[in-house]
Amino acid sequence: MLHVRHDDAALSVGDCRVMFGTTSWADRTLVQAGTFYPRKTMNARDRLAYYASRFPLSEISTTYRFPPTPQLAAQWVDRSPAGFVFDVRVWSLLSGAPTLPDSLWPDLQPAVAVRHRDARRLYAGHLPDAVVDECWDRFLHGIEPLRSSGRLGMLILQYPGWFSPRPESWAELALVSRRLAGYRVAVELRSPKWLAGDADGAHESQMEWLEDHGLAYVCVDGPDAGPRAGCGMVAATSDVAVVRFIGRRQVDDEPWTAPYRYSRSELGTWVGRIRQLASSSQEVHVLMDNCWGSDAVDNALELARLVASDLDH
Repeated sequence: MLHVRHDDAALSVGDCRVMFGTTSWADRTLVQAGTFYPRKTMNARDRLAYYASRFPLSEISTTYRFPPTPQLAAQWVDRSPAGFVFDVRVWSLLSGAPTLPDSLWPDLQPAVAVRHRDARRLYAGHLPDAVVDECWDRFLHGIEPLRSSGRLGMLILQYPGWFSPRPESWAELALVSRRLAGYRVAVELRSPKWLAGDADGAHESQMEWLEDHGLAYVCVDGPDAGPRAGCGMVAATSDVAVVRFIGRRQVDDEPWTAPYRYSRSELGTWVGRIRQLASSSQEVHVLMDNCWGSDAVDNALELARLVASDLDH
């Protein structure tokens, strides 16, 4: 296990601050099988405080499945130091992805269309527009303690694979840009159609559109990220660039759950890319989403050290 210090995981690249972190400080395998925490008996308060003393950034991924409460968000604030940054993954319902029905607030469940009430998954289309608006209001209310304390980084919307570049999708992204005015917003576009062919300069046009609407494009390293090994498009479309490493191993068509530890050479291919992003951003958030044992924390630190070493030469 590599020794981790907070200073190791935050670098200055020119005028840009590059921060490294993971998408969980409480993953079960990290706590039970990893070598990051000094004691397996640490409670939730001590674990977050320990993590935050060594990394400047974490993404809260659990909010994708269940929207947070203000009380829970206040605990995250209380257990982290000033200056620590939480990126927040937006609840799946709000990006059109399949959602656990019991994650909807009980008082809103009667609003689900009758024909969908016994469905295994809930979608925004199963609810009236006014109720979806209420869901947005409640989600943002739930993370308000992070925002008011200065700890809220990016709101990250993870769109499903069928969300492809067509008029309805552009309209949805434009609505999100208006709805979340005043927040820093990033979008992860999983459909491979966003990266398909560029004979007509479509990629550049798409990135310019995101920039014009204040939406950060999430760069992804993963099994289906693009034609180059593991790497999709690298682009900064806002003041904050976001990179997520999800692992390159694909098992039974479920790449998001397969354990994967990046090699030093794989991480090394990102040194120049991170410097490229830093040259046109105020911040770069580098997030390891390969949470299995200590893989994510180790890889986050190793990549930070590779970038730091490159800066020294």
